[in-house]
Amino acid sequence: MKVAIVMGSLSDRKLGDKVTGILDKFGVDYEIRVISAHRTPYTAFEFAEKAEERGIEVIIAIAGKAAHLAGVMAGVTHLPIIGIPAKSSTMDGLDSLLSVVQMPKGVPVATVAIDGGENGALLAVQMLSLKYPELKEKLKEYKKELAKDVAEMDKTIQGQ
Repeated sequence: MKVAIVMGSLSDRKLGDKVTGILDKFGVDYEIRVISAHRTPYTAFEFAEKAEERGIEVIIAIAGKAAHLAGVMAGVTHLPIIGIPAKSSTMDGLDSLLSVVQMPKGVPVATVAIDGGENGALLAVQMLSLKYPELKEKLKEYKKELAKDVAEMDKTIQGQ
């Protein structure tokens, strides 16, 4: 099982680190690249076209501003693409979100929240869990941990 994480620029690295943190937690292999939909479009096309040959099963694309990276890749591969819109300085990430989520019919991109690196990675793990039962079990445990954390917060607030 392998995920490709593609960032539009190094400024997206903090989001990439959130993604890799979750993938590491679940034991999912990944590769990480910097490829721009606008400055290196031919590289983006080739990367997406040949991803499956390299064992990639899901692509996570992180980009800000005119965030077309996920859509460009979705146009040339049948692999699932998860777009993570990055918060930009000009429109607080709304420009990125709209660029990722507004895809034409026939070219889907799963989109998570602005700066939603953890959820992008978790969505990839959920997709992979359909094929890899061990991931499904890890996801169930993860959900139990989340519920336990909330129960602890509830106890803390009630004790005040």
